[in-house]
Amino acid sequence: MECLTGALDALAAEGSGELPGPVLLDRESLLLRSVNRLNTELARTTRRCEVAGAGEHDGKATMASWLRGHARLPAGAANQLVRAGRALEQLPVIAEAAASGAVPIEAVAAVAPVVEPGNLAAAAEQGVDVGEVDPLLAGVAATRPHAELRQVVAHYLARLDPDGPEPDPTESRRLAWTRHDDGSIAGRFELDAVGGEKLIAAVEAILQASRPAGDDRTRSQRQADALVQLCDNALAAGSLPRLRGHKPQIVATIPLADLADPAVGRGAGTTGFGAAISAARARWLACDGAVTRVVIGPDSVPLDMGRTHRLFPPHLRRAVELRDKHCVFAGCDAPSWWCDVHHLLEWMAHGGETSLENSGLLCERHHTKVHHGFRIERDPAGRWHTYRPDGTEILIGEPFLLLG
Repeated sequence: MECLTGALDALAAEGSGELPGPVLLDRESLLLRSVNRLNTELARTTRRCEVAGAGEHDGKATMASWLRGHARLPAGAANQLVRAGRALEQLPVIAEAAASGAVPIEAVAAVAPVVEPGNLAAAAEQGVDVGEVDPLLAGVAATRPHAELRQVVAHYLARLDPDGPEPDPTESRRLAWTRHDDGSIAGRFELDAVGGEKLIAAVEAILQASRPAGDDRTRSQRQADALVQLCDNALAAGSLPRLRGHKPQIVATIPLADLADPAVGRGAGTTGFGAAISAARARWLACDGAVTRVVIGPDSVPLDMGRTHRLFPPHLRRAVELRDKHCVFAGCDAPSWWCDVHHLLEWMAHGGETSLENSGLLCERHHTKVHHGFRIERDPAGRWHTYRPDGTEILIGEPFLLLG
């Protein structure tokens, strides 16, 4: 262990600042094999600790909980080490390949279900020799993409119980999220094959429908935007189940003074589910929303609630849709049903009218852009123009001169 620590210290001190690309890639490959070997030994040690009940020494019932608490590993990484350690103990060919650095620990963990007690029992009942499966899996793990290895393992497990009952897909579905202090959320989900296919098909349909010129979002950003757009479409359709007696909707509460103030006003408003949002964001939401005036007393008790007014009533929105047909931001053709109706001159801060002349269709992405410095304008001929925060116009398909 002292030699290993010394070698790592020497490697870190050496650095790799001025090395050429091919040499850096050789270094990368060597480091990856070394990481695989280290992770293999870590998984083996984790298994030995598990068998010995070593976690109890620190008051932990399992090695997974010890790894989460003492090594500060995420639950998934801790469970992966435990699974891999068990697999290495029972699959010697996989273990040899992993010890040589040819197989990453993620691949070992992917193979681990093969040696779970229930699957071993099913293999024995059918006369399947797991010792013969071991080298086949090792070959796939060492030479094929990780996704292909997972498919091979899934196929093997499915063949162990070809006539068994079809599993209930809802039993394997999971969705969980955590709300951060700024109101943003992060989470994870698990879907069965059919549920996942439905999600991919729906997100991909929106993702591929429109990518305006100059769109430099990453694929993951575009997928997230597409998921939000799916929610927008479902909320706008009005066909979702009622929530506490009302149609589900985005609710934001903000003092009138903050709503009228053109400043950003961070943390001035709150949403129905408790997230803090800025006054600027609330103005963005109110652009194509409904507004209700509520008078609050000194003890924060509502004293009077006025009638809710839809800023753009259905007949006016329909007229805007017929005129604009899609998002009017330069280079975007997002369809009208993805769009909000935007006040060209803000209705609250600048007294802009809710009228056909003072409105334009904008998709969520470009509605946000317009509320953060960009500007759209419609000329007397009915042509839309888009301007950057610096005042320059975004022109699509400008003519250019070829120089000979």
